[in-house]
Amino acid sequence: ARFTTYLRQQLASRAGITRTALRHSVKVSYAKVAEYQRRGAVHFHAVIRLDGPEGAEDTPPPWATTELLTDAIRTAARLAETPGPVLDGRPHTFRFGKQLDIRPIRSADFAGTSELSSRAVAAYIAKYATKGAETAGTLDRPIRNPITDLIGAQVTDHARQLILTCWHLGARPELEDLRLRKWAHMLGFRGHFSTKSRAYSVTLGALRQERADHNEALTRARAAEAGHPLPAPDTVLVLSHWRFAGTGLTDAEALFASLRPTSLDGQGDPDHA
Repeated sequence: ARFTTYLRQQLASRAGITRTALRHSVKVSYAKVAEYQRRGAVHFHAVIRLDGPEGAEDTPPPWATTELLTDAIRTAARLAETPGPVLDGRPHTFRFGKQLDIRPIRSADFAGTSELSSRAVAAYIAKYATKGAETAGTLDRPIRNPITDLIGAQVTDHARQLILTCWHLGARPELEDLRLRKWAHMLGFRGHFSTKSRAYSVTLGALRQERADHNEALTRARAAEAGHPLPAPDTVLVLSHWRFAGTGLTDAEALFASLRPTSLDGQGDPDHA
C-alpha cells in the first residue's frame, strides 16, 4: 500500500504535475502475486502499467513512458517502509530488499505476436502463484495446537520448522501485533497471495456474478431436459388452488400423548405395558 502511494507521488513529481492532476491524467493499474521463498522471504511479482484516466481502453498521455515508470518504481521501492517491532531494544523496519528486477513487458516475451493479450499476462501471474503454492508447503487451515495439528500434515520438514518458529515467536509480547500464531499455517505471511487494482482487469464481483449466471443457466437446461422447465426469473407464481393437509393434535390428544406409559400389571414390566 505504501509502495503504490509513493509510486503515484513519484509519477506526479517526474511529470511536473500535482497528484490531483495525475488522477485526471493517468490511472496506475497493477496486479501482483506473492511467492514465498524457502529462506522465509516473500518475493513479489507485479505487473504495473499506466492507462489513460478512463482505464485500460484509454490511451495514457505522451509523457507516461516506460522509462518514467521504471524510474518511479525504483524510487518508490526504496522509499516505501513501515515501522516494525522493537526486539531487545533494537527497532526494526519492514521494507523491500535490495533485489529489484524491473523489466519492460514486450509482446515477444509472451506469445511473440504483435498484440500483448490479457491471457498471456494472466499466464505470467499464474505461473508464480502456482509456484509459490507448490513449494511453500502451507496448511489450509489455522493452527490451534502445533503438536496435534501438525501430526500427519502433508508439509515438508522445512515448512514445519517455519510454522513452529512462527508459533514460538508469536508468544513474545513485543510481537503480539504481528499475530504470528494466527498466521502460522501461512508461515507468518498474513497478506493475500494475489491482489490487483480495480481498474487492472475484471473485478471479483463481476466474476462471481458470471459464475452465478452460468450455474443458473446450467440448472435450467438440465431441468428442461428432464421435462420440468423452470419459470423465467421474473415470473411471479400465484397459488390459486388449496388442499387441506390436516391439523395438529387436539387438546385431548396432546394430553394423552404427553402421558408416560404405565404397567398394566402394576409390576412395572415394560413387556406388559
